[in-house]
Amino acid sequence: MNPKVLLIYTGGTIGMAQNPKTGSLYPFDFNQLLDTLPSLRKLNVDIGAYSFDEIIDSSDMNPHYWLNIAQVIESHYQDYDGFVVLHGTDTMSYTASALSFMFGNLSKPILLTGSQLPIGVLRSDGKDNLINSIEIAAHKENGRSLVPEVCICFENSLYRGNRTTKLNAENFNAFYSGNHPPLAEVGIHVKYNRHAILPLPTEQQLKVYSQLDDRVGILKIHPGLSQPLVENILQTKHLQGLVLETYGSGNAPSAQWLKEALSYATRQGMIILNVTQCKAGGVEMGKYAASLELLEAGVTSGLDMTTESAICKMMVLLGTYPSDKEQVKTLLQTPLCGEMTIMNNE
Repeated sequence: MNPKVLLIYTGGTIGMAQNPKTGSLYPFDFNQLLDTLPSLRKLNVDIGAYSFDEIIDSSDMNPHYWLNIAQVIESHYQDYDGFVVLHGTDTMSYTASALSFMFGNLSKPILLTGSQLPIGVLRSDGKDNLINSIEIAAHKENGRSLVPEVCICFENSLYRGNRTTKLNAENFNAFYSGNHPPLAEVGIHVKYNRHAILPLPTEQQLKVYSQLDDRVGILKIHPGLSQPLVENILQTKHLQGLVLETYGSGNAPSAQWLKEALSYATRQGMIILNVTQCKAGGVEMGKYAASLELLEAGVTSGLDMTTESAICKMMVLLGTYPSDKEQVKTLLQTPLCGEMTIMNNE
């Protein structure tokens, strides 16, 4: 029996085809996928297709759509061996991160992919991205999925989704994973980096965490950051959490007003999570005096999480534990699905 993979189309560049006469783009019919890409037949995979009624640009992606994607996967989880989510690239790392935290005890691959050029265009990168994704999503060893993770498959590389960020808006190699190696590389063969892949869960029952709290925000530290701006953000009504993007290993200006503003916010129950602006490396709270002051202000270390991962993890945890901020802070610093590395000095 062939493995079964479900394609879930949310929107994005990959889902467009080009009219050969007019050159205009129109939504691709994924029910005709095998006729358009006959090479897929060589994979010996039974491919199902699900397209949302409302196809969106990935710039419009939000927690509501994440829940829709999760519900489709949950409802078809027993029927398929793997899932491929076709998605625009701009917010793909956010969606991959969110889904990684929304699914507990995941034992099947969920791969997100897309393209920089529409699949119907001659030089489209979408064809290879789609073929690679389906092949990896269908791959099993001894009857079990080899990659039980939410991943991004792009330009011949497979990445842990919650470790990625979009790095390039023009080149086909659009994504970067600075703190975790690729899970696989596609060449003549698919070479899996087995030591980098999460093990299969010990519990078999899939859990879906469907309560998300989007009352969170991101503040990027920059030269000239003004006191009124910071205080207005921290005083935003109903704001529950803030991801603070700092310099280097977690540093921020030493201005007394900043420490006081952050301290006041954390005393009022706001969770402030410190992540680095750098594309690789992580936060080491207390390494320098500038980050020690943040620690004293009640700011929580985000270690080496990406901003995308941090904001999505915060949404899921705040939604799951709405009345237990201490539990949220503890779990924010605990690896749940490979999103962070506990460093020796933490």
